[in-house]
Amino acid sequence: MATPTPSGSPDPQHTETDGTPPASAGARARQQVVRHPWLTALAVLALAIIVLLVLWDWNWFKGPIERQVEARTGRDFEIGGNLDVDLGWVPVITAEDLSFGNADWASTPLMATTRKLELAIAIKPLLRGRVLIPDIRLAAPRLNLERGVKGGNWKFGEPGDGEVEFRRIRVDEGELAFLDAANDTDIKVDIATAKPGKGDAAPPILVEGGGRWQGNAFTLEGTAESPLELRDPDSPYRIDARARAGDTHAHARGTLLDPLRLRDFDLQLALGGNNLADLYPLLGIALPDTPPYNLDGHFARDGSTWFYNGFDGTVGDSDLAGDANVDTGGPRPYLRADLHSRRLDFDDLAGFVGGAPDTGGGESSNPELAARASQQQSSGRVLPDTPYELDKLQAMDADVRLRAARINAPSLPLDDMDAHLLLENGLLRLDPLNFGVAGGDIRSTIRMDARESPIRTRADVNASGLDLSSLLPEVELAKNAIGKVGGHVQLAGSGNSVAAMLGSSDGEVAVGMGRGRISNLLMEMAGIDLAEIIKFKLTDDRLIPVRCAFGDFSVAGGVMTARSLAFDTTDTLLVGEGTINLKDERLDLVIKPRPKDRSLFAFRSPLLVDGSFANPDLRPDMGRIGLRAAIALTLGNIAPPAALLATLELGPGEDASCGGRYAK
Repeated sequence: MATPTPSGSPDPQHTETDGTPPASAGARARQQVVRHPWLTALAVLALAIIVLLVLWDWNWFKGPIERQVEARTGRDFEIGGNLDVDLGWVPVITAEDLSFGNADWASTPLMATTRKLELAIAIKPLLRGRVLIPDIRLAAPRLNLERGVKGGNWKFGEPGDGEVEFRRIRVDEGELAFLDAANDTDIKVDIATAKPGKGDAAPPILVEGGGRWQGNAFTLEGTAESPLELRDPDSPYRIDARARAGDTHAHARGTLLDPLRLRDFDLQLALGGNNLADLYPLLGIALPDTPPYNLDGHFARDGSTWFYNGFDGTVGDSDLAGDANVDTGGPRPYLRADLHSRRLDFDDLAGFVGGAPDTGGGESSNPELAARASQQQSSGRVLPDTPYELDKLQAMDADVRLRAARINAPSLPLDDMDAHLLLENGLLRLDPLNFGVAGGDIRSTIRMDARESPIRTRADVNASGLDLSSLLPEVELAKNAIGKVGGHVQLAGSGNSVAAMLGSSDGEVAVGMGRGRISNLLMEMAGIDLAEIIKFKLTDDRLIPVRCAFGDFSVAGGVMTARSLAFDTTDTLLVGEGTINLKDERLDLVIKPRPKDRSLFAFRSPLLVDGSFANPDLRPDMGRIGLRAAIALTLGNIAPPAALLATLELGPGEDASCGGRYAK
């Protein structure tokens, strides 16, 4: 039996090998905790994570995020709905009911809102200090862009605050608004992301809407690149859009640079409409009234200059091509253009003088110009009386050259045209305005001063080498005529329409012809020589020499008064007198034939040229013919042969010394 050891004495059976007494179980546990503190921390952390996962709410971060955005942009930012994160190497952040404040000067309190935002962010690039957003999706976003006196509301924060890289954006039921109150521009379009194509990292967007552009209502539809491409103002932004404002329509396809500032363009632009004049309220370019047009060319912008180069198409029944540009950097827009036409329908130019193109025979026109043409025809007047719009002539400057290789003008013997128009602050010059006419040419210089009303106009016109037969293409008896015609017109007048200018004009008009030949039958008919007419009807007509012809008119108050007027052939001398009233558009001329041969049965009497410009009348003086017939009848009752004395011309006409410098 073992003897118990005294209390407090070591038990030899439990003595530690180093001679120290053994520790209790509690003591040993405390020693393990001290020796392994990380085990306790790990356990606490695990417990905390479990609790955190159970209780975690991502909405705790809404406040810090809002404050960070506000600090960086200076705008209010609010996450009104739920905030959630789907964790992973590319976590997806979902936020609802977001709103972003506008500039303090803007017309609306919010610049952007969206019902829902889904945003993916890549973790690995973030660890290297790079923010990569591979995908972003917006549900029912609303973006309000506005330009004001301080610039655009899309400018905020400080430059260089950091770069964010986006890869893909999708928009569902979006809306974009752009307001520029100073230019009366208010645009709203609906935006939706198109279905992505194969390998389409950033699918395009579909756009449809409209509004006002510089006060003019318009509609718009088309496609454009992802809005992500807008983040780099130096990167081309591709579009394909169609717009319509009234009867004017455009189709633009190509690229824009920095479209929010409309900085530069590289587009192919098809432009069409009923009237080029309709572009004035849209673009500020003052153009004359024209028939319907369709043009297609390269549209670009460099600084303040807009280019429309290499365009071609039609205006009315004319083809038109060339280059044009408008510089908006000066006090007024400056239009420069070099235009050419292979075949120009002359009546398509009627708008330049306030007229309207023809409407019959398949001619192109529009309702407005057709009504103007009808009104002008019913008025019985020929000279255009539609006033020029002084505000348009004063609104821009221009340097335009137009050359036409061939002119279609059935009633006029026009061959070609070369016109150079210069307009500066209301002072317009056509220098030169040249037409090829009847094998010769008419060269003009016209000056219109529209800096005040009424417009003061000066015209200096010189004609040379005009072929006589070509000048009278519809006169059968003149088709074989030979001769060259020239002349000079110098007029000055005041008025806001062509009719008013000519109706008040002063100056002179001179025309002349040198040696040539003309139908003898035509001359005998002018003098009503029955014997000669019958002879040439029964035989063959012959050409008789023309010595010369001339007309010299003074012009005062719109009335042309003949100072001398004659047509001299070896057969007959025609001498005229009278007036041409440009204001009333009336003719009052008397042409007196003076035969140089003896002829029986001649009822020679003055020819009266009267009537209006629209309905001129050429007829013999029936009173004189009646007098001669009465004398012949009386003499015939006395002795039949004596009746011939009343119709016998003894040829008192003499050769006229005429032609002057035009007799060449």
